[in-house]
Amino acid sequence: MKKTKDILRLAQETDLANRQIARSLNVSPSTVAECVKRAEAAGLVWPFDVGNMDEEAVEELLYPEKKAPTRPLPEWKDVHRELSRKGVTLMLLWQEYVDANGDDHYSYSQFARRYATWTKRLDMSMRQVHKAGEKLFSDFAGHTLPIVDPATGEMTDAHLFVCSLGFSNYTYAEAFPSEQLPCWIAGHANAFAHFGAAPEIIVPDNPKAIVTRADRYEPELNRTFEDMASHYGCVVIPARVRAPKDKAKVESAVLQAERWILAPLRNRVFHSLPEANVAIAERLEWLNDRTMRGMDASRAELFEAVDRPAMLDLPERPYGFATWKKARVNIDYHVEVEGHYYSVPYRLTREKVEVRLTEGTIEVFHRGKRVASHPRSFARGQATTTHDHRPASHRAYLEWTPSRIISWAAETGPSTAGLVEEIMRRKPHPEMGYRSCLGIIRLSGKFGPERLEAASHRALSVGACSYKSVKSILQSGLDKIEKQDDERPAIPVHENVRGPDYYN
Repeated sequence: MKKTKDILRLAQETDLANRQIARSLNVSPSTVAECVKRAEAAGLVWPFDVGNMDEEAVEELLYPEKKAPTRPLPEWKDVHRELSRKGVTLMLLWQEYVDANGDDHYSYSQFARRYATWTKRLDMSMRQVHKAGEKLFSDFAGHTLPIVDPATGEMTDAHLFVCSLGFSNYTYAEAFPSEQLPCWIAGHANAFAHFGAAPEIIVPDNPKAIVTRADRYEPELNRTFEDMASHYGCVVIPARVRAPKDKAKVESAVLQAERWILAPLRNRVFHSLPEANVAIAERLEWLNDRTMRGMDASRAELFEAVDRPAMLDLPERPYGFATWKKARVNIDYHVEVEGHYYSVPYRLTREKVEVRLTEGTIEVFHRGKRVASHPRSFARGQATTTHDHRPASHRAYLEWTPSRIISWAAETGPSTAGLVEEIMRRKPHPEMGYRSCLGIIRLSGKFGPERLEAASHRALSVGACSYKSVKSILQSGLDKIEKQDDERPAIPVHENVRGPDYYN
């Protein structure tokens, strides 16, 4: 307190009350009372006993230090490590500590207080208790690595992707040409391959490449990044905006990467990203094998012992980069993607869908369910159609052939067959006459096969080869008149009958 001698002097040489002494020395009355009580118990008299002693000696005399605790304490780094395991609490570890030491133990409150005091010696990012294998924190470092083109001497900046696991601080780093979405995707996919496993939760920063709409409670994620996380069985929980404590792990990892990876490589000249990444991998291995202060273990050792066993297994195939776009199904049950048209089930006409594009395929999703998949085509103006996506009427139409239609018409008669054959022959493509031919064949149901055969004969004789002409012949009854004309006698020769040569 540095005012012990003054308290004794005023208490024993003056008639001041304890409160007055406290006010004059700017200390609490309880401090004055405790000091006077201890001096009386020790039999100290001012100035004979303490007048020539310095302040520290008087304090040591009145306030001797308590003896160091003799009760056993656990290894706090082991306690910290065990807390990372799922379901393990500080209360459970205290009970195990009590069982191991019998009656010679500290209370739970003292146990918790001493553990908290120990954690203050750790780095801020290590103080947080993270469950094993649960979270991966990711970001890009602020510093870049120059890449020099050997041909032109042009210099570009390589951006360092860094991610770190929650408990072990095991770190992965790789250089990329930018901080765009494909680099974020590749960084995480390569990190998972390096770990040989995936975390349950990815905690990235809030870049626009990943978070399309930042929100404290419901951020809107990029569909491609969300798709990548789903492929590995992860969920994405971005750090809150302007909340550095949410990503303290990766902030620390970025700092370590800048100090122990980028800084040692500052004087080296790299001519390509692969060349730079080889050097980065060497420095990264050194960093992960380095013993961490306060834990008496390296990142790699903690990763293998704690994080790796609790992480998710990788899928059979790594994630292939895919982009997403929204589209609406046209009335011809096709969606347009980069100038090419892909079919979907006809029932989805005019519905909104999502299209997933990879290098070799496109997939169409409706309300989260995949409804179509096609090989990707870059032929603009063309269509890729699956037969089963067509309605039944369209599928039946495509099954028609000229010979099949002619055989149907031949069941009515040779003239009908000849008529439909002539109709298809006159068209640029036979399919253009299908509907007209089918319409003629169906007229037999209304007018009868005999009348249709007669009408077809008349239409062929006058060159009126169309559905409308045959229907008009039947409706006006000209097919019957044709039979009467065939029974009339030939016109006799007469001088009043001039004939066609008269008009030449």
